[in-house]
Amino acid sequence: MTTTVAAPRRAGRPAGSRAGNRGSLRLLAHQVGYEQLSFWRNPQSAVFTFVFPVVFVVIMGALFGAVGKSSYFGGLSALQYYVPTIAALSVLGSCYGQLAVALAARRQAGILKRIRATPLPAWAYFAGLLAHCVLVSVIDIALIVVVGRLYGVPFPSHWLAIMLTLVLGAASFCALGVAVASVISNAEAAPAVAQLVLFPLMFISGTYLPIHSALLNRVAGWLPVRPFNEALTGPFARHAGAGWRDLAVLAAWGLVGAVVAVRRFRWDPRPE
Repeated sequence: MTTTVAAPRRAGRPAGSRAGNRGSLRLLAHQVGYEQLSFWRNPQSAVFTFVFPVVFVVIMGALFGAVGKSSYFGGLSALQYYVPTIAALSVLGSCYGQLAVALAARRQAGILKRIRATPLPAWAYFAGLLAHCVLVSVIDIALIVVVGRLYGVPFPSHWLAIMLTLVLGAASFCALGVAVASVISNAEAAPAVAQLVLFPLMFISGTYLPIHSALLNRVAGWLPVRPFNEALTGPFARHAGAGWRDLAVLAAWGLVGAVVAVRRFRWDPRPE
């Protein structure tokens, strides 16, 4: 009788686990590429995404380009105030508004249901969406900074703080976008629902005009938009790092959005 002795396994992680991780990373990279390809295959949407904040900066430059530093803008010039707030607005549009609308439309069209049936893990799908949104936001912010420089706004000096704020803000607003998409009943209602939540927050958070009400500033300081504005204004215009209190509020809202998204997100269309 022949006895077969199994070869001992090497200590450490199994080879199958390492292969699985590499496969998941390839799927993630493929998903990021797919999102980018889909985005650029819709030139009208892509151009609007980048042109809108640039036009906003140009309009503000035409209106307030000659306005120097003043107490009305918190000791900044008008363009020093608006460059970071418009940068924040572009991130909100890419990571919250467009994402919520896109997910609602994909669910209604049955795309999410088909994606769920593929080997793509759910985490890789949403990580791919996040990476795509960050890439779009980086391009948007670069354009805004260049146009702002044409109106005399100095280049930022704290790029590490900007990148930290950008990634945290993008992750938080993506989580909130997925959470809002999870409660939208149909694609037709998605733009209205997303904007209904976003527009009041932008107004009371000083995106369009500085808010000098102490009460409103206190309330808005605990909501996600104003802390994001402030966290970008520090490294953009005040030559300071991002405020840790603002980043903590952003992270808390991202956690809330993630919890709601995990509990309520649906891959299948809601039955009529």
